[in-house]
Amino acid sequence: MDLNQPELTQVAMGIVRNGSTFQWYFIPLMAFAVYVYLIEFEKKNWKGIAAGLALYSTHWFYEIGNAMIQHFSGHALWTVPTGTSFLLLVGVGWELSVMFAVAGVIFSKLLPADPKMKILGINNRIVMAIVNAAFFSIMEIFLAKTPCFHWVYNWWGSIPVFVTVYIPFFLMSNFAYDWKPKTQRVVIGSLIGFDVCAMIVFAGLLKWI
Repeated sequence: MDLNQPELTQVAMGIVRNGSTFQWYFIPLMAFAVYVYLIEFEKKNWKGIAAGLALYSTHWFYEIGNAMIQHFSGHALWTVPTGTSFLLLVGVGWELSVMFAVAGVIFSKLLPADPKMKILGINNRIVMAIVNAAFFSIMEIFLAKTPCFHWVYNWWGSIPVFVTVYIPFFLMSNFAYDWKPKTQRVVIGSLIGFDVCAMIVFAGLLKWI
């Protein structure tokens, strides 16, 4: 097993949901996320809200999966060992989570009005997912060079993140934007329900993550 500084996983585990790292900017960040959704609610932009919730619930599905990998193997794929006002799970601090909470809403505003329009012969929803995923993957390269974010395995880097994490994030968000309201409620509601149940069981009852 090829690991890069595996002790950082243990450092991160030592501060998971530990109030000792709390900083007051936690609160205005939460207010910012609430404000973004309230603005879209006021505008009755249900499609944008669906895109936001679809990405955010997918993000939590992945973060729970990363934490479960840590529990069963001893090392997560990515960790946040420092620099956060509150570490929610081994690989996600409050700041990252707030960013993902609003990312789907914000980036849905870049989607062309016509969901069937093609760019270079490819459906625009897929193209925009790839473009957005590339942007986020490049940003993660920068984050991984700081003390605050760490790719644990040497083989886990920007390309695997781009393909297996961010493209699915934005495909889910972009296609959810166009789903019928009933489909949005069923699919996104089911994913949110799964995430909540997983956190109750694995974090609350079993204390695995």
